[in-house]
Amino acid sequence: MLVVSYFCQNNPLNWINPSAESYAELFTSEEDEVLKELRLFTELHHKEPHMLSGLMQGKFLELISTIIRPQYILEIGTMVGYSTICLAKGLAEGGMVYTIDKRKEDLDVARQFFIKAHLDQSIQAYEADALELIPKLNHSWDLVFLDADKTGYINYYELIIPRMKPGGLLIADNVLFHGAVLEDNIKGKSAKAVHAFNEHVKNDKRVQKLMLTVRDGVYLIRKK
Repeated sequence: MLVVSYFCQNNPLNWINPSAESYAELFTSEEDEVLKELRLFTELHHKEPHMLSGLMQGKFLELISTIIRPQYILEIGTMVGYSTICLAKGLAEGGMVYTIDKRKEDLDVARQFFIKAHLDQSIQAYEADALELIPKLNHSWDLVFLDADKTGYINYYELIIPRMKPGGLLIADNVLFHGAVLEDNIKGKSAKAVHAFNEHVKNDKRVQKLMLTVRDGVYLIRKK
């Protein structure tokens, strides 16, 4: 029997084939208990649970991080910390994740689960405006996960790329934006902003790029 997909009927991500999603979940490593608890807590208590990375994307981020073994990870958009925990699992010894979000309530939840995952010493969470904070963080980034307000993607990108190590990888989330960018006449400021970001990256000669149809679309962007 196929497992039930984590995405509910009213989820804006349900344009993805749920049978394919459920089938893929069967052949993917299971969540650990802390991530499972965090996911269930979010589904019960968060007003926008669809924003959670979830099993498939979480394992994708964990695997990428484990392959790279980054020293410094930057995450823009913490939400409740599911993706943060996944990214932190691949850190090199002594490495650190710096994650930024404006929502105190979400960060409070995230910090509780960082402790439960025994990763609180490897994760520094900031309640801040990322555009203001990033220039103050004196690191060159090995891995970046961009999952914040979509209208700011190009600004975040241009701030981050000069601060990444050569060969560093930026992963941008929601680049298919619930399928809205596939329309001939793209509507909504966020969808238009995502499409503009995709075009911006496509034309950037500083990077190699590959867009994947994982979950809501992820863009792998490697600095040359």
